[in-house]
Amino acid sequence: MNAVEPSSTRPRSSPNRTTDDVVLLVAKIRTQLKGEGLDFGPLSVLARLRRMGFTDPPSRATLARIFTQAGMVRPEPRKKPRSAFRRFVYPAPNCLWQIDATEWTLANGRGCVIFQLVDDHSRLALASLVATAETSEAAVRVVRLAVSRHGAPQKFLSDNGVAFNPTRRGYTGKLVDYLRGLGVETITGKRYKPTTQGKNERFHQTLHRYLNAHPPARTMKELQTLVDAFDHIYNTEREHQGLDGHSTPGEAWTRTAPVPSPVAPPTALEILAEANAARIIPPGEAIRTVRSGGRLTVLGTDYRLGLSYTGDEIHVLWDHTTIAFHDKNGALIIQHPMPPKGTRHVGNGKPSGRPSTKS
Repeated sequence: MNAVEPSSTRPRSSPNRTTDDVVLLVAKIRTQLKGEGLDFGPLSVLARLRRMGFTDPPSRATLARIFTQAGMVRPEPRKKPRSAFRRFVYPAPNCLWQIDATEWTLANGRGCVIFQLVDDHSRLALASLVATAETSEAAVRVVRLAVSRHGAPQKFLSDNGVAFNPTRRGYTGKLVDYLRGLGVETITGKRYKPTTQGKNERFHQTLHRYLNAHPPARTMKELQTLVDAFDHIYNTEREHQGLDGHSTPGEAWTRTAPVPSPVAPPTALEILAEANAARIIPPGEAIRTVRSGGRLTVLGTDYRLGLSYTGDEIHVLWDHTTIAFHDKNGALIIQHPMPPKGTRHVGNGKPSGRPSTKS
């Protein structure tokens, strides 16, 4: 060696060097994940190592370098670093759900859609449904299934499609009516801004990769079985890279208590009962003569019995919930819920001007 040539600075030993056995193992895991239709990048391989019990696995950077040197990946130096992404996440499960549908094709070429419903905080796959088309009936079915499993969310995000939330088109739709009946606030993303539902879009990609790694389903039932298997893996086995603490969605769901389900608004009958309860009416009775037009007045409200009763004396009985009309023989003619205070007219359910028939 030339006396003036600098000596090598390479250390004689590298105690932290990744062993050949580990290199072979991580390459094998990467291939397995790819074959299973799951994400197979460095973070996914690292997650699998942790689930296998490795307490000191190689870092993400080390795995990326191993895969690059082995020619398994193409370097992307211009790709934005992960640290540059900022995610907005709701603070607890059931704060917000997102729904979307993705198209799929069966083995015979027949098209269908897959509805996917995901919790914003935990990324839990709440429910999935294979359907013939993106319809409001199918959307209600998958949401009902999720509500039966996990309770109702506070908010519900979807696109502006007819099957989900067509309020911008001037009407509500079956899904919006169902959710509002539970007290859920329905919201939509901006038109032509699919990134609002970005978590669902990414969810679709993960599902597509999984389905493409399996033989094509021949029927919708077979496809539903595949989708259910994917949801189980996604929720319980696969660490989600968007979650802290190397968690699966199922672990993230159980780590934080879900927010309480919203309070459903009162139904029309409940509103009427509440109004009647506020209207304190002691039980009573009266004899009234039916006027021309088949009408009589009780407690300030005009009731229509029918033209055939004109001139008859009617026995009226009431309490704070019900008012009933009986003929001179004591037979019940008709009864109504006690109307709220201020009600001026109550009909008998028959076309006006057509005499009713006495029994």
